[in-house]
Amino acid sequence: MKIDSTKEFVENTYKKMEKNLAVVSKRLNRPLTLAEKIVFGHLDDPEKQELKAGSAFLLLRPDRVAMQDATAQMALLQFMSAGVKTTAVPSTVHCDHLLLGRFGAQKDLENALSTNKEVYDFLESVSNKFGIGFWKPGSGIIHQVVLENYAFPGGMMIGTDSHTPNAGGLGMVAVGVGGGDAVDVMAGFAWEVKQPKLIGVHLKGKMNGWTSPKDVILKVLGMLTVKGGTNKIVEYFGEGSKSISCTGKGTITNMGAELGATTSLFPYDESMSRYLRATSRADLADLADKHMHLVTADKEVLADPKKFYDEYIEIDLSTLEPHVVGPHTPDLARPISALKKEVQEKGYSPNLTAALIGSCTNSSYEDISRAADVAKQAIAKGVKSKSELFISPGSEQVFETVKRDGLLSTLEQAGGVILTNSCGPCIGQWKRDNVAPGTVNSIITSFNRNFKGRNDGNAETQSFISSPEIVVAMGLSGRLDFDPIHDTLEDSSGKTFKLAEPKPAPDIPPSGFIPKRDGYVNPKEDGSSVVVKIAPTSERLQELKPFAAWDEKDFVNFPLLLKAKGKCTTDHISPAGPWLKFRGHLDNISNNMFLGAVNSFSGDIGKVKNMFTGQVAETPKIAREYKAEGKRWIVVGDENYGEGSSREHAAMSPRFLGAAAVIVRSFARIHETNLKKQGVLPLTFANPADYDKVQEADEISILGLTAIAPGSDLKCVLKHKDGKTDEFLLKHTLNNEQIRWFKAGSALNVLKQG
Repeated sequence: MKIDSTKEFVENTYKKMEKNLAVVSKRLNRPLTLAEKIVFGHLDDPEKQELKAGSAFLLLRPDRVAMQDATAQMALLQFMSAGVKTTAVPSTVHCDHLLLGRFGAQKDLENALSTNKEVYDFLESVSNKFGIGFWKPGSGIIHQVVLENYAFPGGMMIGTDSHTPNAGGLGMVAVGVGGGDAVDVMAGFAWEVKQPKLIGVHLKGKMNGWTSPKDVILKVLGMLTVKGGTNKIVEYFGEGSKSISCTGKGTITNMGAELGATTSLFPYDESMSRYLRATSRADLADLADKHMHLVTADKEVLADPKKFYDEYIEIDLSTLEPHVVGPHTPDLARPISALKKEVQEKGYSPNLTAALIGSCTNSSYEDISRAADVAKQAIAKGVKSKSELFISPGSEQVFETVKRDGLLSTLEQAGGVILTNSCGPCIGQWKRDNVAPGTVNSIITSFNRNFKGRNDGNAETQSFISSPEIVVAMGLSGRLDFDPIHDTLEDSSGKTFKLAEPKPAPDIPPSGFIPKRDGYVNPKEDGSSVVVKIAPTSERLQELKPFAAWDEKDFVNFPLLLKAKGKCTTDHISPAGPWLKFRGHLDNISNNMFLGAVNSFSGDIGKVKNMFTGQVAETPKIAREYKAEGKRWIVVGDENYGEGSSREHAAMSPRFLGAAAVIVRSFARIHETNLKKQGVLPLTFANPADYDKVQEADEISILGLTAIAPGSDLKCVLKHKDGKTDEFLLKHTLNNEQIRWFKAGSALNVLKQG
């Protein structure tokens, strides 16, 4: 089976980087950070490309594309209509999102194969037709499988999942994107992204005790917040970096998505070499060893980092405490020693109904080993988890290896239920039978996101995040206010005991990994004869029709559909959970549009008023009423609008139901790009305070569109219900190519024009 990044492939990548960097180094005449080496090494035109962090739009040539099943459906539906015979770069599809966690691995997988057969058959046939590697359900989570098989130091990858930066743990610039970006690259076009600024994180010392790699990123999140990394790359380095395993590094870069960062990465070191060799890629480790100048920053950068990074942070791992973040946002961080007081002061529900470990963020051999060590201590005292305990392995390889070494059986003895090798509860694929919707309760996970309702669909579930070992320890107590470092548990005889700090765990199993790739399907060499069928009556798949081109007129008196208040993530705009089944059917999934968004006028969630009839109903219903009357509409949002997942449905559904523009205080990177790709104007208030001028039942005009150009301002006029008006300026970040997308109706329309 040919699934690995081959030696020849990586050699060619390094040759291309050498050639590009010779040009860029001459132009810049200064030492380069690691991020700059990889990014500039993948430039489409290193001689003419404008280079200016924070403003220039780079045209890049990624080495590969990865897609997960929920986002791959829409990406491949778009790709099918692009008129291309095969993918221009190595690409893969991973079936990991549609598996519902409920009963346990075997039964849940059987249910998924039956329930999602139509979608899986579609994805496998499209993959076969266009030369895309296909990973069947149960094979593992996209990011873990990529780390085990495809990631390599110095490479560049884009993926249709926001946690694609997981591969930064293996020294790769891996960036989460929408399906439109993936289509461009698979079709042979360059990928466009704003040149990121750089954040340097200098890690000193070495972790000890209960502290784990997870605590590094939780600490950084508390420092930078969920928008602190927007249009930036976070680059870790220093002596502390070398003490962290490759998979531990992956945990840190994975959750860099929660910073809003373009990506995060670590320099190549011995831990990466060790991991490559343990996963049957010794030849790639040898290549990286020979090209250290490409996969590490220049020595001058490390000698004086403050000179080369736009922001600089130091963290002493020796004094870093275990952290817990949440609820409802991953940047509400505190050391675990401070949580007990907060539980009392803020009224968090103290009883933990569930503890969940694994997922793409924390399912390595090292993670499961440390968690099992904590469970083993409890078993010896006759104690089981008081909270429901669930484990989501990251891949077939991880599952088989931890099963062989007795780690899964230990967790099961402590009360754990082993779920499928998939995302499961992390992305809302979790069926809870013992907690009624609307019930206030707390859970703790080792996942990466904890937005309201994300894990179980219940907005009253207070979700907290920590490391796997802390999660298991707190689950044993059944209490959110339990601190395993200082507090005690009761054994089966009523005596108190204290958990010892987990033993240091190997990142590479002493007996090696069990290679497991049974779920991989290599595509046909020539897929031209493969027929992809979509039933006209299907509720889950729907062929796409092109969006209409701009009519070359200003937007005049367009109704305001929604003014969203506060956090409005892609989970709020296009919820997952039960809606995942419609990810390949644009019409049906559009029925979830803005169901999680808070109406700033009424405080209602998912409901707005029809400004013409006065009727209050679910937001997509009102949008469809406007659309039926031929009216396009506008949405207004707050800070960091579109935070979270890369799901382009959060842009496509509004476009499909009539969105003309989205006006906000600030955007998250991926969502802003997705709106541009679908022909929706993403605009920001020149003065953020103008957000407050928007009133219910406003008719909004956006003027100056006929002269729109890079850097130009647009004029916004609000016509209020009382006849009064407000005027102010709007800004945009569209470049010339993106303006073409807007005028053509979408980026896909431009691509098809050739």
